[in-house]
Amino acid sequence: MIDLLKQAVGVMQDAGAQFCDARYQKVNRTIIQIVDGGVRSLAEDLTGGLCLRARSSGSWGYASTNDLDRKKVFLAAERAASNSRLGSSKGILIPASKAQRRDLKAAVGLHPSKVPLEEKLALTKDLEKAQRISPQIVNSTAYYMDSVRTNWLVNSFGSELKWEEVRGRLFGQPVASDGIRTELFYNIVDGTKGFEMFKSLDLEEFGRHCGKEAVGMLSAKKCPFGEQVCITDPSVTGLLSHEVMGHASEADEIIKKRSFLSTVVGKKVASDLITMVDDGTVEGAYGSIPFDDEGTPSSRTRIIENGVYRGYMHSLETAAEMQVRPTGNGRAQDPFRRVFVRMTNTYFEAGDWKLDEMLEGVKFGVMTDRFISGMEDPVGGGFEAKALRGFLIENGKVTDVLRSFTLTGKALEILKTTDAVGKDIRLDGGTCGKGNEDFVPVADGGPYCRSRIILGGG
Repeated sequence: MIDLLKQAVGVMQDAGAQFCDARYQKVNRTIIQIVDGGVRSLAEDLTGGLCLRARSSGSWGYASTNDLDRKKVFLAAERAASNSRLGSSKGILIPASKAQRRDLKAAVGLHPSKVPLEEKLALTKDLEKAQRISPQIVNSTAYYMDSVRTNWLVNSFGSELKWEEVRGRLFGQPVASDGIRTELFYNIVDGTKGFEMFKSLDLEEFGRHCGKEAVGMLSAKKCPFGEQVCITDPSVTGLLSHEVMGHASEADEIIKKRSFLSTVVGKKVASDLITMVDDGTVEGAYGSIPFDDEGTPSSRTRIIENGVYRGYMHSLETAAEMQVRPTGNGRAQDPFRRVFVRMTNTYFEAGDWKLDEMLEGVKFGVMTDRFISGMEDPVGGGFEAKALRGFLIENGKVTDVLRSFTLTGKALEILKTTDAVGKDIRLDGGTCGKGNEDFVPVADGGPYCRSRIILGGG
């Protein structure tokens, strides 16, 4: 494969490309969904394709194919180079970078390709069954996914790369009803690990806990409204880091002047306790990658440091335009989509507070537990999220369970009020779209954080 990609790069160079790369990607994936004891979906699929990309002056040209016939690959390479000449003749050149030669296998204990489909199916069935703890559980769902993504990349810098990414996810979601109200609960285990992360689980306990919490939600109370002291759990903390601060820190949004953070580098934007990073090197995290889809090694990018805004995430193009180093954030959904600046694992770093200490300082407030949805607002900097549930805090103690509610406010105003940051970090995996498409695997999270946020609904 590497030889074919090298030849394709040579074709694009001969056609006048100032920079070019060729990337082949193959993805093996297993998806299983069990609903109410029945198999809703069961699929093993294999997809693959070749992306050829050329840059001439300020314009990119793309071509892609899933046919690896040599002549067809070379025709696609010529087309990519030709396409690159159709755009702007003025633009920043991609500066030369040191050539790399690597062949990396995913560091996993039990590779999912070595696990029979029957074992994966049995695991998913066991999780679904374990959720049905009561007649009040009216719907139970278990979802299993694993993927093995193998990438080959050659570029005109002379880099020759091959790397593997292995991901897995197990999800349980029961729905409870008492005939008047209907509530749900969920829990997820995921990461860039092998099947060992599922074999080590107590599936019975995992499922029963989900079912018990769903039933308990039927007696949850309404959340107090208005601006309140709020301790956000790692998942809601992660929504703030990802949906607002993260998307607004993608350098292509900065260049387009579509970010409220465009002019704040070097300025104080948050409490001294706030440090935020995007780090694609976190071991085992769902968004971790050895290289981005341009062949840049993954890195740790400090976005906010002790409340001061430090900088952005970059692709090769945005780094060249802003005259900085690329950060390993040039990512594409698949070989048939373009590269954008995208996050990897985006989160707030840990502080010094234990959760009990954070609670002790609250006379009246709310603590969140898991999110349902969040809003992306890189232009206005607004934060809007919906929590699955929460807990009322009274005189430093957790009292009532609260049903789903919303959190709103301006991100920077919230971060300036943060007066306590927890010691322990959790990252939750998922997929992120650029707008409403082009999805890539990411993770976000952080510690418990205590701030003032406007609450409503419930």
